[in-house]
Amino acid sequence: MLQPARRKFRKEHKGRNTGVATRGANVSFGDFGLKATERGRITARQIEAARRAISRHIKRGGRIFIRIFPDKPISQKPAEVRMGNGKGNPEYYVAEIQPGKVLYEINGVPEQLAREAFLLASAKLPLKCTFVARQVGT
Repeated sequence: MLQPARRKFRKEHKGRNTGVATRGANVSFGDFGLKATERGRITARQIEAARRAISRHIKRGGRIFIRIFPDKPISQKPAEVRMGNGKGNPEYYVAEIQPGKVLYEINGVPEQLAREAFLLASAKLPLKCTFVARQVGT
């Protein structure tokens, strides 16, 4: 699973996920991409599950590019612990996603195969996603 190698601070504020993606909104590495159409969080486990779904469907053909990284720690308190006594320990990491962000890209496969692979991957993700193709000249 993906997680940062090291961080300056272990815990992070909750924050607010606002705005739309301006960076990472275009298909730039592959020929086809999977673009998020709503905002939310994707855990490292979900990123890996979607990656596996794509790679199993395209078999050995093509190359997959993961355009997101889970760098935000989410803390949780243990079960049956009373309120208070400080913030819980980091349990897992998430990537915060804005609408318009390209999550995955593929190249070296036909469009129909890429569509099918991304449909399987989007079923593993908690956000609505859409298929996008690379624009000519970018």
